[in-house]
Amino acid sequence: MDVHQLEALRVVGDRGSVTSAAEALHCTPSAVSQQLKALQRDVGVPLTERVGRGLRLTPAGDALAREAVGVAIALERAGAAVGTFLDQPTGIVRVAAFQSAAQMFLPGLLTRLACRPGIVVECSDEDVAQDEFVHLTSEFDVVIAHRADRDQEWAGADDGRVRVVPLLREPLDVALPPEHRLADRTSVTPLDLADEEWITVRAGFPVAAVLEAVTAGSGAVPRVRHRINDFHVAEALVAAGHGISLLPRFTADDRGGTRFRLVPLVGVRAGRQIDALVRPDRAERLVVRVVLETLRRHASDVAG
Repeated sequence: MDVHQLEALRVVGDRGSVTSAAEALHCTPSAVSQQLKALQRDVGVPLTERVGRGLRLTPAGDALAREAVGVAIALERAGAAVGTFLDQPTGIVRVAAFQSAAQMFLPGLLTRLACRPGIVVECSDEDVAQDEFVHLTSEFDVVIAHRADRDQEWAGADDGRVRVVPLLREPLDVALPPEHRLADRTSVTPLDLADEEWITVRAGFPVAAVLEAVTAGSGAVPRVRHRINDFHVAEALVAAGHGISLLPRFTADDRGGTRFRLVPLVGVRAGRQIDALVRPDRAERLVVRVVLETLRRHASDVAG
């Protein structure tokens, strides 16, 4: 079987359509369709089936896609075995991160790797809902993702379809205008915030899930006035006195408390876990290993 055909099958299974798979594989939908047809001719059983406007794998296709993971891992390990005899790992690593993680990690990552001329890192910011991060691993080598504290592991981690490299836990503090009645407190509880107007992210994003947990602790329905995914905009609204928000401690620009105040929450676990997601075959590449280890070191420095 052709490895490119197996890869096309895997990505179609992940993405649910030929068009989306073609985007991830950086080729045309026609090329993906031809690879699937050729593979199906070779195996002699249907591998995909139509579902509405999308495409899903048949049981046979799903079984083959799962076995294809082992093939891809073996190929990458073979390349890595040869690569150990080189003085320096070389290659391109495509890294995607949500915006605040991009701000936190990407400058440091590029600076630390500047002394490794054989490694080229191509960066992209990807603002997606929490359940979409795993799908990005078919397009990017390393995906920096976040999930709410209370959420379970990433889909695909339990069956080996994706490897999870924990980076750090980032607390989410309550951002208050400097003149707010609670701004001088050393901590606040969910009950303290029961009557506040909130600025938060759209549903499906980790911070929204944390806000639900916070307001559940007060027994009140959150009074959400603005849904803003860009934390820089949320910061500006808080600073102008248009509500309060949950903001990440390590990247929020409070300017020493003069722009707004960051007050820790007590009585509820408010934070997000930031992980690097990698497909298991790509995790075997030496150059990807170097990038992951660099991210881990940088995360350790950020967390203190």
